[in-house]
Amino acid sequence: MKYSFFVIAVLLSVPAIFAQHHFNIIRIHLPEDVKYYDNQFSGLQIANGRLYLMSESRLQDKQEAKLYSVDLTQLERYKKDTTYVLHFRKHNIIGLDNLATKMKLQEQVYEGLEAMYIRGNSIYFSVETNTPSPLCYLLKGRFVNNDIYLSSMLTPVSKPRKPNGSSIYNAGFEAITAINNKLFTFYEYNYFDNKNEVYSYDTSLSKATGRHYPIQKLPFRITDVTPAGNHHYTAINYFYKGDGEDTVYRVPSTDKVNYSLIQDSDKYYNYCRLIDIYFDGKRFTWKPLWQFPQEYMGYNWEGIAADANGYYIINDKYTPARPYASVLLYLEHKK
Repeated sequence: MKYSFFVIAVLLSVPAIFAQHHFNIIRIHLPEDVKYYDNQFSGLQIANGRLYLMSESRLQDKQEAKLYSVDLTQLERYKKDTTYVLHFRKHNIIGLDNLATKMKLQEQVYEGLEAMYIRGNSIYFSVETNTPSPLCYLLKGRFVNNDIYLSSMLTPVSKPRKPNGSSIYNAGFEAITAINNKLFTFYEYNYFDNKNEVYSYDTSLSKATGRHYPIQKLPFRITDVTPAGNHHYTAINYFYKGDGEDTVYRVPSTDKVNYSLIQDSDKYYNYCRLIDIYFDGKRFTWKPLWQFPQEYMGYNWEGIAADANGYYIINDKYTPARPYASVLLYLEHKK
């Protein structure tokens, strides 16, 4: 990306926290069946001593409903010896097809799984529906041996809409985490002039337990969130340069700092950074944390999971060049 002098000057004015985080970037080799582009991964989580990779499970494209996972001890060995061969386990998701049919009967169109949260043997998913569908869904299941069995319950959640009542393109609840035994779901689009909200439910997913918490206005997309300790959460904040309905994620030129990150000389660029989200018990605020090196700006990063020494991140399938593939990185804090 070539920046004008003005853009460089604005980038230098971004809070100094960008310069305070440095990572060694380790690319983790994935087996062919795992990195296959139509897995379209959309979530990561560390749980039960394993790293879980959630496929979007696009049933409409004849894809399997599944997760993959790998033991953390294997990943630690790989970081020391990149010739080590990782062994991934597949977890079939049982019952998703029946729930997608239920959604269709409610005149909502299933498009894929967007986020997950695992606690013990329980697992929770958010479902993205197509743009015209006014509802998206939360699901609950349990691990039984290596597979996941979903309950028959659907928790519908109304999508936020533009002030004129129209839909936000390709936007659902893109991230799930837990705070004090409550599930918190983050919407992909959080750039309304007012009333940007994070949705909360208890682990029963009963609508009666639903609450809303405000989140500071945030440009671009949230694509995943991971706990970072002490009421802090790290999120992927991604902008795709596309035209058409994707332009809803552009910011106006009056938002000078964020506008400069994505546009120069009348041309838009992909942009991705990590942000730090803080929850004070009443509302969420955020600040920039780290921006991706230029060579990784064009990847559609959709999953993040923190451990004590850094972050695992994964894209869905989109990369700057073909053939498309899913790429798993480890961002290791420099000592």
